Amino acid sequence: MEDVLPRLKELRGIADRKATENRDVRDGLNGKMREHIGTRNTFNSEVRELISEVQHQKGIRDEANGAVREAKSDRAEKNQAVRTAKDKLRELSPEREQRGGRNDRRGRRDKEDTPASLRRGIETLEREFELSKHTGNNEKKAMLKMKAMKRKLRDLTEKEDSNVELKDAREKLREAVDAQEASHQIVEGSAKTAQDAHDLMLRLSEEVDKLREQADASQAQVRRAKREADRAHQTYIVSLRCLHSIHDIIRARDNRDAGIDTGSRTARVEVQDLMSKLMSGETLSTDELMALQRSGG
Repeated sequence: MEDVLPRLKELRGIADRKATENRDVRDGLNGKMREHIGTRNTFNSEVRELISEVQHQKGIRDEANGAVREAKSDRAEKNQAVRTAKDKLRELSPEREQRGGRNDRRGRRDKEDTPASLRRGIETLEREFELSKHTGNNEKKAMLKMKAMKRKLRDLTEKEDSNVELKDAREKLREAVDAQEASHQIVEGSAKTAQDAHDLMLRLSEEVDKLREQADASQAQVRRAKREADRAHQTYIVSLRCLHSIHDIIRARDNRDAGIDTGSRTARVEVQDLMSKLMSGETLSTDELMALQRSGG
C-alpha cells in the first residue's frame, strides 16, 4: 500500500487537472454557444423585420396596380373623348368646306392650309431670313409668300373667331386633350409606384434569403458548440468520479492508519450525497460540481 499511495496521489492530481481543464473547455464552449445564439437571434430578428417590410411593399404594389387599372379605364374614356372632339372639330373646320372633295391630278385630296400649318410656314421663312438663305429675286418671292401666308392666317383666324360653334369645339378638344394627358400621367405615376414597390420587394426577398442562410449557419454552430460542450461536460463528470474514487481510497487508508472511525461525517455525508446524485445521473449545479472537485482535491 505504501508503494501505491504515491501513485494514487499522483493520479489524484492528474484527475484534478483534467477535471479543471474539461470544466474550462465546457464553459468556453457554452460561452461560444451563447454568442452563436445571440448572432442567430439577431439574424432572425432582421428577417422578421424585412418580411414585414416585404408585406408592406406588397400592399403598396397591389394598391398601385389597382390604381393603374382604374386609371387605364379612365384614360380609355378620355381617349374616346379626344377622338369625339376631333371628329366634331373636323366637321366644323373651314378647311373641310374649302376642300369640298377636290382631288389633285394624282388622285390625292388637296391639302388645305390651316392656322397651325400657316404659323409653322411663317416661322420657317422667318428663320430662313435670319440665316440669309434668301437673296436677290428669291428674297422678294419669299417676302411675298410670307405676306400672303400672314394675310391668309389673319383671314382664317377672323373667320374662326366669328364661328362660335367652332371656337367651342376647339375649346372642348383642348379640354379633352388636357384631361387625356392628366389621366395618362396618373397611369404612368401609379405604374412607376407599383414597379418600384415590386423591385424593392425582390431586393428585400433576396436579403431575407441571405439572412436566413446566415441564421441557419449560426444555428449549426450553436448545435456544434452544444455537442462539444456536452462531451466536455461528460468528460468533466468522469474526471470528478475518478478524482473522488481515488480520494476515497486515500481517505480510507489514512483513517485506518490513524485509527479513526468514519464517524465525523457531516461534510463527508454531503459530499457522498452529491456523488450519489451524480452517479445516478442526476444533474448537479455548477456550484455543487465545483464543491465536489474541491472536496476531492
